Amino acid sequence: MSTKKNNYSYIGIAFIILVFGIIFVPKIIDRIKGNDITRSESRSKDLTNNSEGYTSDLMYMNINGAPKKVPEFSFIDQNGNTITNKDYEGKVYVVEFFFTKCPTICPRMNRNLVQIQNTFLDFEDFGVASFTIDPENDTQETLKAYADNYGITNPNWHLMTGDQDTIYELANIGFNIYAGENPEVEGGFEHSGNFALIDKHGFMRSRQDNFGNPKIFYKGIISEDEKVDEDGETEEISMLKEDIAKLLKED
Repeated sequence: MSTKKNNYSYIGIAFIILVFGIIFVPKIIDRIKGNDITRSESRSKDLTNNSEGYTSDLMYMNINGAPKKVPEFSFIDQNGNTITNKDYEGKVYVVEFFFTKCPTICPRMNRNLVQIQNTFLDFEDFGVASFTIDPENDTQETLKAYADNYGITNPNWHLMTGDQDTIYELANIGFNIYAGENPEVEGGFEHSGNFALIDKHGFMRSRQDNFGNPKIFYKGIISEDEKVDEDGETEEISMLKEDIAKLLKED
């Protein structure tokens, strides 16, 4: 008699599990597909150390399921100081790759960055990381003169030089921002005109695009005043400023 009761119990449990699977599993799958879980509920305390404070709606750039974090680096800046990624810990900062002899996009990029610098003059936890892709020419002295010429005054804006292969690896792999030599183009080097935005904990952040994915980068060439370029591309400096402000509010 007890054996029959046990069999009935097992049948009942199996039936409940089956009903649960039919009703709830599709709903869970739909939520995962809609990124409800991965974008909000899976944001761990260890990711930002800010679970009790303000966290903006800016997204993380994920590589193989993990948030993309700035790799370690160490270079010499325009003042002759050794600057590493640790010097930017606790700061929101913008990343660019450029070179001082650039005859095309770099002057426009850095004028835009100076404007951003001046917008956040009162914030000690804002900075810029500029890496030259022509370190043979861009010595410390050359970078210092360039900084003075452009009105770079933020003590957290470091124009850095060092080993070229290391810089190119940092650009192409570390930040996924293209940079390379090309003797056939004007200036001898080609690179992206994009900026990357980094939060206080070293994670790459951006707003989402129209498809719900992170934009990853911000166009750095077109100014706010221009609004659009000759190709009809819209400026993103105003967008970048808004997102810097959001990250500065995070702990």
